[in-house]
Amino acid sequence: MEVRINKEVRDYQESLFFGLSLRQFLFALLAVVVAVAVYFGLRNVVGTGEIGWICVLAAFPFALGGFFTYNGMTLERFVLAFIRSEFLYPKKLVFRAENLYAKALDHSTIKEALKID
Repeated sequence: MEVRINKEVRDYQESLFFGLSLRQFLFALLAVVVAVAVYFGLRNVVGTGEIGWICVLAAFPFALGGFFTYNGMTLERFVLAFIRSEFLYPKKLVFRAENLYAKALDHSTIKEALKID
């Protein structure tokens, strides 16, 4: 008998439905529901060729939510981190040289002995 073990245990995801994790399954189900709702909502307004593309574009963000990971972050955590880093707390990093030796000598008696300005 052979037991298969993933090389990286931290990346293990338990599959529940159709080989998908619970998160992936729920987001895929949500994407299908959105696509069906868009189809029935717009079938009298838009032609059949265009409605397929609209359904795909409407369902894409929901499907992406279940499968997207970046540095171990899910889509919503990634979006929050991106908003924080780019919009809420943007920083312009400016390099300023610091002379630690001069700062150390500011309050010492060596400066007076050496006559350093």
